[in-house]
Amino acid sequence: MRDDYTVKDIKMAPEGQKKIDWVSRPMKVLNGLSEKFLKDGAFRGKKISICMHLEAKTGYLATILKKLGAEVWVTSSNTLSTKDDVCAALAKNGIHVHAIYGANEDEFGSFIHSIVEKKPHAVIDDGGDVCEYLHQYPEYCMNLMGICEETTTGVARLKKKYQNNQLRYPAVAINDAKSKYLFDNRYGTGQSTWASIMHLTNMTVAGKMVVSIGYGWVGRGVAMRAAGLGADIIVVERDPWKALEAKMDGFQVMPLEKACPLGDFFITSTGEPNIIRKEHFLLLKEGAFLANAGHFDYEIDVESLHQMSKSVKDVREEVQEFVLENNKILYLLARGGIINIAGGLGHPIEIMDMSFSLQLASLHYILSSDNLENKVYQVPDEIDELVVREKLRVEGIEIEGEGEV
Repeated sequence: MRDDYTVKDIKMAPEGQKKIDWVSRPMKVLNGLSEKFLKDGAFRGKKISICMHLEAKTGYLATILKKLGAEVWVTSSNTLSTKDDVCAALAKNGIHVHAIYGANEDEFGSFIHSIVEKKPHAVIDDGGDVCEYLHQYPEYCMNLMGICEETTTGVARLKKKYQNNQLRYPAVAINDAKSKYLFDNRYGTGQSTWASIMHLTNMTVAGKMVVSIGYGWVGRGVAMRAAGLGADIIVVERDPWKALEAKMDGFQVMPLEKACPLGDFFITSTGEPNIIRKEHFLLLKEGAFLANAGHFDYEIDVESLHQMSKSVKDVREEVQEFVLENNKILYLLARGGIINIAGGLGHPIEIMDMSFSLQLASLHYILSSDNLENKVYQVPDEIDELVVREKLRVEGIEIEGEGEV
């Protein structure tokens, strides 16, 4: 039987393995939980499918699951965030990986099929693509005990299905756990977004005007980190409570069309399509940089930007220069894909240690439970608290009233 993987080049495995090894040691919470779960055998013999941004930290989670006795299939939730060397390393280690950087839509669909056709017992999803596929092809759900969803976008899709009585299996909303959104979405995305932008552009942030579009947990992190780097901040937000919060956090608040002529960097994090579109491109400041921190690569209307430009060229790695018909120059980062992974290394290791510990513990909850209903579950409080307390412990932090944590 042929090897069950699809990667760009298996010879890239040594470099990918170095990256996986690098992230393994700081992921102390995940390592501790894996030792705990090894004892009860809940993962042994189970089939687990993963669809997430496929870089070293995700690779290490897949490796942990295999060590716990599961058979693991994995693909990327965004082809622009796929790291080919990490994929090669996973394939070399006996994990069924199907992912290639820059794969087209048909290839992406075939990869989703490849990770679910063996009828998994549990799924980790990131954005809801596997969820949608399994609802279209329920024959692959015969073993499915539940799914863990990582992101705001994916959780919203699950909740909509449940409200419409269409949800076919139990789902755990990882993104709604306090240990996830308070840290991953805010501190993780905030830091990694700006690390990627600074790496790609080699420009200062201090003294620039940053327009943060959306003020959810990701938008808060983007704005907070930009302010810490010395930027002036404009927040664009349609929710009146979030807009007022942004104002009281010390930022300017205004509609996007008013912010367009003012901003040097524009970062979207709304989860909605075509937030920056044709009419905005015409208003943007000369030399403005456009980046997307949302899960899907549709927040910036890249197709329209191409159509209205008389020339497009790559001027740096993952930096495209667009010259509009009126000779205005704009720059697009990471082709409109999720900037912190498509243009960088993703979240800091310690942040993903907490998020992936939530994933691991929630998978254990699903595989250890009988007769879960077809609804969207919150991460159980005991799991949420377990992760944050374990994080405090490995950091050597004591809290009031309890002595040593």
